[in-house]
Amino acid sequence: MVLDSIFGRFRKKEPIDEEEYIELDVEGSRTSESGKILIVVDKLEDYADSDRIQRKMREGKIVLVKIKELKDKDIGELKRAISRIRKTCMAVNGDIAGVSDEWIIVTPEFARVHREGLTAQPKPEEETIKSV
Repeated sequence: MVLDSIFGRFRKKEPIDEEEYIELDVEGSRTSESGKILIVVDKLEDYADSDRIQRKMREGKIVLVKIKELKDKDIGELKRAISRIRKTCMAVNGDIAGVSDEWIIVTPEFARVHREGLTAQPKPEEETIKSV
């Protein structure tokens, strides 16, 4: 039968050849060589710096960003840069929060910012799990 020919190869207990496996380099993973999560401190001095911050977040790093210089220089450019970073956060299911008037924190998907005194909004998949 056709199904036996398809699934029959999975039922056979043949020794596995080691040449069938490929080792992958996990460069750009969210942990350092010591297995710890990286937190990077960076500055947002102009709009172009938002590219660097987005790249670090996509690499799986938590980024603590000093925004004071751009805030003092051009508040409109700061709003554009933060809006751009926020869109990337939403796209990768990350999080962004203002820590003070001078700092923001940007996290990738695996981390969330705890907001003291605010009710945390669950992610969409958490809502479906609770409702089932």
